[in-house]
Amino acid sequence: MRIAPIALQVIIAFLHVGPYTCAALAQPFRITVVDAQTKRGVPLVELRTVNEIVFLTDSAGVVAVDDPGLMNQDVYFYVKSHGYTFPVDGFGYAGKAQRITPGGKATLEVSRVNIAERLYRVTGEGIYSDSVKLGDTPPVAQPVLNGEVFGQDSVQRIIYHGQIRWFWGDTSRARYPLGNFHGSGAVSDLPGRGGLDPAVGVNLRYFVDEQGFSKRMCPMGDLPGPVWFDGLFTAADSSGRERLYCHYVRVKTLGELYEQGFALYNDDKDIFEPIRQFPLDMPLHSRSHPIRRTEDDIEYYYFPSPYAMMRCRAEHEALLDPEQYEAFTCLKAGTRYEKEKSQLDRDASGRLVYAWKKNTGLVEAQQQVELIQAGLMTEEEAFIQTRDVESGKKVLGHSGSINWNAYRNCWVMILQEVWGSSLLGEVWYLESPTLIGPWQNARKIITHDDYSFYNVVHHPFFDQQGGRLIYLEGTYTRMFSGAPVGTPRYDYNQVMYRLDLADERLRAAK
Repeated sequence: MRIAPIALQVIIAFLHVGPYTCAALAQPFRITVVDAQTKRGVPLVELRTVNEIVFLTDSAGVVAVDDPGLMNQDVYFYVKSHGYTFPVDGFGYAGKAQRITPGGKATLEVSRVNIAERLYRVTGEGIYSDSVKLGDTPPVAQPVLNGEVFGQDSVQRIIYHGQIRWFWGDTSRARYPLGNFHGSGAVSDLPGRGGLDPAVGVNLRYFVDEQGFSKRMCPMGDLPGPVWFDGLFTAADSSGRERLYCHYVRVKTLGELYEQGFALYNDDKDIFEPIRQFPLDMPLHSRSHPIRRTEDDIEYYYFPSPYAMMRCRAEHEALLDPEQYEAFTCLKAGTRYEKEKSQLDRDASGRLVYAWKKNTGLVEAQQQVELIQAGLMTEEEAFIQTRDVESGKKVLGHSGSINWNAYRNCWVMILQEVWGSSLLGEVWYLESPTLIGPWQNARKIITHDDYSFYNVVHHPFFDQQGGRLIYLEGTYTRMFSGAPVGTPRYDYNQVMYRLDLADERLRAAK
């Protein structure tokens, strides 16, 4: 068979690339970055060469260096990661040179500044991409692409019918910049009931459409605006059947809505269907990550965001009626928060009255700041008094979750700060003897360098060793952060952390 000259040149070039053979290029150099304390691989560590080639460790803490120009060379890598440090040399450079050889390997140790330990990425493409390149067997069933999901915003979760139901907001895809803006969903099995150890990962099984992409979980047809939902709760209907509900909004802008209401989960179709709308200015309704709790023989749902200052009787009809919700507030009954025009509830002696009130607006952390600035409230009268235990500086809470912890024998809060050392990237740990507070002593557990990590939540169904080890996750994104470039693969996705409540640094939060 005669081969055309041009084809022969292509074959020769393919078989012999300068001094490198195809066999050599097929064997990447493995770099594993481990936590110096635990020796576990650390995800989201940036290794950057002098000529700005960037590698990022995957969820196993490994990178596969396969660039042909780096083979058989001593290559310097700058080492950088949020909440971790690497030794600095005499010139102030944090990094190390490695001899890159086909099939070779090296291990780098980073020191953890964070109290919480970064474990793995939960969502998105290429969670274990480098591990797969290196021939490893990742712990999750779909290590490189699951439900065609590239990115997902803000997780919600609930145990329903014996499984963990996971839901997210806006979801990006490979084939076009616009993806699914009507909510996404998946299920996974509980640990010990077919599910993975949460230290290892989460095997998500997505609900997908006919194209295999994560399907709309609260479809609204052609109506404008993204659909977001939160405040998931279960309640027995009139027939005694357990049903799953959520609060939903159809969004115009971050500060404006088209509509809001309650939606019911259709078990046959695996979607949420709106069942009741209520006015946009209704201040009380299910939200965030509810907690079910009995007090004085009355069962309530509390709706912390992040403080537990809203509740409703855990009864089907009450939960679907915003008029039945109560706020723990200092506003006069029946009024709303209106900045400097707000009407505060004071008794005959002028003392500010905090009480549970129906159909009354909330006064949360940011509103407290504004009322103090307006001269309507003193610093001492503010109900929320959260401060950094190290500096005494106020910590302005934005989102989070609260759960009872048997190991600490108290309520624990995971709190995301706004306007901290990064705009939305600082996470704190707090304890309180009661659900509504006082939440005073905050200890920072996670930090980010000019990057957002918002809508954090603790998953109590993953707690281990009697609550000593807890797991939390949040949305890692450059949104709102000012970062000019997003982190490849990790951006706009969920990242899981583990916190050991026996850590001595948490004692100050007691």
